[in-house]
Amino acid sequence: MAQDLGNLFQENFKLCEIGRGQTVAVLSEQGELQDYASASLQVASALGAKVVDVCVPSQGSTSAAERMHNIGKNSLQDYPELLDVCCNVDIVIDHMLLLFSKEQIAMQRAGARVLLVVEPPEILERLLPNKGLRSRVEAGERLLGNAGQLRVSNQIGTDVTFELGHKAILTEYGYTADPGRWDHWPGGFLATLAREGGVNGRVVMDVGDIIYPLKIFVRSPIEFVIQNSIVLEINGGEDARLLEKFIEKYDDQRAKAVSHIGWGLNPACEWSVDHPGIGMDGRACYGNVLFSLGPDTEFGGDNDTACHLDLPMRNCTLMLDGIAIVDEGRVLPKDMRFPTA
Repeated sequence: MAQDLGNLFQENFKLCEIGRGQTVAVLSEQGELQDYASASLQVASALGAKVVDVCVPSQGSTSAAERMHNIGKNSLQDYPELLDVCCNVDIVIDHMLLLFSKEQIAMQRAGARVLLVVEPPEILERLLPNKGLRSRVEAGERLLGNAGQLRVSNQIGTDVTFELGHKAILTEYGYTADPGRWDHWPGGFLATLAREGGVNGRVVMDVGDIIYPLKIFVRSPIEFVIQNSIVLEINGGEDARLLEKFIEKYDDQRAKAVSHIGWGLNPACEWSVDHPGIGMDGRACYGNVLFSLGPDTEFGGDNDTACHLDLPMRNCTLMLDGIAIVDEGRVLPKDMRFPTA
């Protein structure tokens, strides 16, 4: 275990309140991130926790970045006895990437909290979470939880409304100490779903916005025409055609369903597609608005399509019940603002 990796994991695991009296399952797949699994096992044990090494046999393992192109699929689904182990601990350290999977949801429903850790060490170090980030994200959660309508606009034509209907709110601040709660290190944003059929309007991505999981900047504007939470048209130039082809290869109409909407609050994130890993910088970047298509099972929905598009956008205005929360990329509420941002 590299000393710097061990120190990083120790700092986060303390925030997760891993220690004596806690049971920890370290979940990995043969051939992938075994240095992370080793570090997690050693650090959790050193903190006094009872640890279990859950290493799933490889079935042609893929990297986390590759798995983002087929979200929700993983080799754990073929090993129910290992899933059962993960359902009977206090916390699972996920080095496989179970995002949007039935297996992760089963763990949470059983009461296990889950921390996803798959990003490269340099990303984990730069975006190491802290209690201040948690405070800002939870301030956003309080406002979002009391709102009935979310509206997003920008200067090139976005005007879309989400009728909220009190769906689950996903908060990410990089660590978790609460039973049944999932988080992702690194993190720093929050998001929710509209009620069924409650998204209508237009979303227009501008040049320089980001397309995930492709990890590319938009080169010409892309327009999404949305009715009753379904994208009816994707208009624009080469990038619009690229997205159409990306969606078509899944042969699943649910890929055009609008998923979550939210905003980023991590000032340590950089607006870049060049960093290694799955791209948390763009997703959690301070003041962005994140618009998503595809699966919604992380929020309690039943759309488990493997096609997941996260589309963070800059310079947007996001309003809750007519009150601006983000104004052209500037975070307004005092308890959500980073002091020097």
